[in-house]
Amino acid sequence: MLYGMGMIDSGVAMSYEELVLDNEIVRMTRRVLRGMAVNEDTLAAEVIKAVGPAASFLGQKHTRKHMRQEISTTSLFERRMYDTRRKDGEKNAYQRAREKALEIFKNQATDPVTPETAAKLRSIVETAEREESARKLGGL
Repeated sequence: MLYGMGMIDSGVAMSYEELVLDNEIVRMTRRVLRGMAVNEDTLAAEVIKAVGPAASFLGQKHTRKHMRQEISTTSLFERRMYDTRRKDGEKNAYQRAREKALEIFKNQATDPVTPETAAKLRSIVETAEREESARKLGGL
């Protein structure tokens, strides 16, 4: 079970950057949980036999086809060595997540909440605020 996406400080605060990072972790986890198909095509015994030992499979059409399906990619987490990234002035994952969150906000075409849903949510919040206020007054 995954919960608390985007939450920081034990759920006291919300971070859009953290939400983007958490989403990427969930995406990568789902990819791992999907597993890998093991069958005659994916085992590629004929390709292995044709290429032979000590040769490269990267030039093989079969490798390119299956590698794109199986490789785990990420646009947020850097996989190069730290010293190389630092020399290049590379942004860290948090900085890339912030840029992605801002891009999502900028390019969102529609309001994700309908006016009806917004009104219902506002009603729930107002009811809760009244109940809290009444509870405090009754407790004095």
